[in-house]
Amino acid sequence: MSVISRSEVEHLARLARIDMSDEELDRMAGQLGAVLDAVAQVSSAVTEDVPATSHPVPLVNVTRPDVVRPGLSAADALAGAPASEDGRFRVPQILEEDA
Repeated sequence: MSVISRSEVEHLARLARIDMSDEELDRMAGQLGAVLDAVAQVSSAVTEDVPATSHPVPLVNVTRPDVVRPGLSAADALAGAPASEDGRFRVPQILEEDA
């Protein structure tokens, strides 16, 4: 089993700016040791003949091609707006600032 000392956990907690009690530091030392053991076990798997992948199944891009198409004119876009002003949508003021 990997051993991580209480002082190492205390150092990591200080770097992360986490206040931990003495009991938490002792408990975390054992838990981090178990995590390190699990990572070591996974790292020791024989994988020379397995190609590197980012996903277990192949991904296919299902988006359509990006084609420029005509859009709405400003007048058409503003036609359905409840209020407009100077060629823009008019919305209620939400901040307490001068408009």
